Amino acid sequence: MKQKLLLFILVTVIFQSLNAQQVITGVIKDGKGVPVDGASVQIKNTKLFAVADAGGKFKINTPSVIPFTLEISSVGFSSAEVIISELADSVLNIVLIENNQLTELVISSRRRIETAQQVPIPISVVGGKQAEDAGAFNVNRLKELVPTVQLYSSNPRNTTLNIRGLGSTFGLTNDGIDPGVGFYVDGVYYARPAATTLDFIDIEQIEVLRGPQGTLFGKNTTAGAFNITTRGPKFKPGAQFEVSYGNYGFVQAKASVTGGLSKKLAGRLSFSGTQRNGVLYNVATQKPVNDLNNIGVRGQLLYKPTDKVKITFIGDVTDQQPDGYAQVVAGVVRTQRAGYRQFDSIIKDLNYQLPSRNPFDRIIDHNTPWRSGNQLGGLSVNADIKIGNGTLTSTTAWRYWNWDPSNDRDFTGLPVLTLSQATSKHAQWSQEIRYAGDFSPSLSGVIGGFLIDQDLKTAPVHIEESGSAQWRFSQSSTSNLWKTLGLFDGYGIRTTSRLQTFGAAVFGQLDWAITEKLHVLPGIRYNYDKKEVLFDRKTYGGLETNDPALIALKRQVYTDQFFTANVDESNFSGQLTVSYKPRFNVNTFATYSVSYKPVGVNLGGLPTANGQILLDLARIKPEFVTHYEVGAKTNPTRNSILNIVLHNTQIKDYQTQVQTAEVGVNRGYLANADKVRVWGIELDGSIQVKKFLSLYGNLAYTEGEYLSFPNAPVPLEETGASQSFKNVNGGVLPGISK
Repeated sequence: MKQKLLLFILVTVIFQSLNAQQVITGVIKDGKGVPVDGASVQIKNTKLFAVADAGGKFKINTPSVIPFTLEISSVGFSSAEVIISELADSVLNIVLIENNQLTELVISSRRRIETAQQVPIPISVVGGKQAEDAGAFNVNRLKELVPTVQLYSSNPRNTTLNIRGLGSTFGLTNDGIDPGVGFYVDGVYYARPAATTLDFIDIEQIEVLRGPQGTLFGKNTTAGAFNITTRGPKFKPGAQFEVSYGNYGFVQAKASVTGGLSKKLAGRLSFSGTQRNGVLYNVATQKPVNDLNNIGVRGQLLYKPTDKVKITFIGDVTDQQPDGYAQVVAGVVRTQRAGYRQFDSIIKDLNYQLPSRNPFDRIIDHNTPWRSGNQLGGLSVNADIKIGNGTLTSTTAWRYWNWDPSNDRDFTGLPVLTLSQATSKHAQWSQEIRYAGDFSPSLSGVIGGFLIDQDLKTAPVHIEESGSAQWRFSQSSTSNLWKTLGLFDGYGIRTTSRLQTFGAAVFGQLDWAITEKLHVLPGIRYNYDKKEVLFDRKTYGGLETNDPALIALKRQVYTDQFFTANVDESNFSGQLTVSYKPRFNVNTFATYSVSYKPVGVNLGGLPTANGQILLDLARIKPEFVTHYEVGAKTNPTRNSILNIVLHNTQIKDYQTQVQTAEVGVNRGYLANADKVRVWGIELDGSIQVKKFLSLYGNLAYTEGEYLSFPNAPVPLEETGASQSFKNVNGGVLPGISK
């Protein structure tokens, strides 16, 4: 009897224990919906454990006490925790986020959080750590990781940032045009090309979008956009510091500190400093030149009064003071002019020899100091407010740029151009407001407005001054008047100019999910641009004379010039993208878009004809861009990516920089080429071989040509011939790497 009673009690206890340990069932998948085979599931602080099968399914007994926490982990994924506060009969769906570099690339370019492979846009994403590991501390170094990016810079002012060979005209900068590649940092548009030469400070991620993006961003971007985000403030205290060393005395220090200042306020302070000795040697001064001397500070305050409101205050200052950017002689080319006007004949008459004609010797003998004072900074306020199923964002910003250079523009040890100092000041104010979110279960998108006001002026004047050797380089006849002592010594120009720009835009893009696999994304933009320019150039110095013949010679070098221009333009543009996902790991898309690059003005002096200023060249027509693109983003395996894009862009009234033999037309002038085309194919892939070994590859083939430019100026090597213009139809568009 006792044995039966004990058996009954034992069975009852076991039954109650089994009844208390209910079973939870679930499915574990990755961000693309692929089951995660072998994922482990454990109830925290217990020995209860389960492993997911090939379908990602698992079953695990529950403890007798709730709530409890499930810990889910798998190699290649970030661990996750799920709190179970009540038991239910439904299947638990768990998504693990990949933690390897191949698949964790979450972007915000479309004003929502999504992975790069989901976005029907050709995009390259470089994480902050990846950039740091590769030594890509600025855009010039970053282009080594993104083959479609080109950066050409003779100094911060004369910088061209292009994507697929388009964006800004190849050559020296003319302040009167807008860049075609948008450059954004934490949602703020940086208008000046000099910003692309800055050292990155505490970068979280860099997104490079290829092709027109005007329906997503405030400022119109006809060639692409850089969308850079920095590491934001954290309430949890943290700090980091690193120092890098290299040859030529290279030293770079970076530091950041973050933490909570109160329950609702957090801050972050970041610093970056870079120094390096010069990489060229001036045999005249016996000193190295082209060094680095950069310092930057960035401060942020994050205010979170509620879970639905986030306000970020950002201030940054960067100061670059290098002795640069000197250039070596890469070669000498003969022109079509008479023999006495060739370079070798000129320097022979002046008893001068170049220190070297081999650029790899890296030696110069310039007699004017090189200086490139480049200062940028600004303040911004960004507010994110969750409203309904979306977020309302307001970004208000003010930025400045101060430029204080000194150049030896003849690039020799001769006193040809003894001064070249284009000191400038720039200020910009911008305001962007947009709403991004879900409008219905099948419709999402972004709609916004943008205002920008810019003021660029000389500070106080631009100076260019000739020396005693100018006569021989300007000599255009065999007249002995050119040898008049002191004719050009100290003869120069002082230029006062101002460019005031206002731009306004309304833009929007929708994502209509017709089915789970088929999406249609229309976008539209209205743009208005206005520019007012004042240009006033006055000559000074040189030989004081009343001789008309000598005055005529001086005017062949420099003349007074004054003009004003007031231009404005408005236009509509848009795009249509169709995205289709035949499989969970394949995303195909096709895009057609039209866009405009704003109207431009010449701000470096205008060429003349028969002594008269060609005022018609003051206004530069806006570019009209027609763009086609098809592509596919695939994940052949869980740990690999293979993407392909084919693109074709045609531009009517392409804004191009042309050179002139007139010394007084600084940096050339702008003109419109009738039509150009750029097309190509891009491949990028990556694979994670092991947990700590990943391989990456990028391939881009790009062709650019002038479809129609029958009246292009002749290249400098053909100057002196009877032909004033050249038909370059079918010619190669400069500045494009195949």
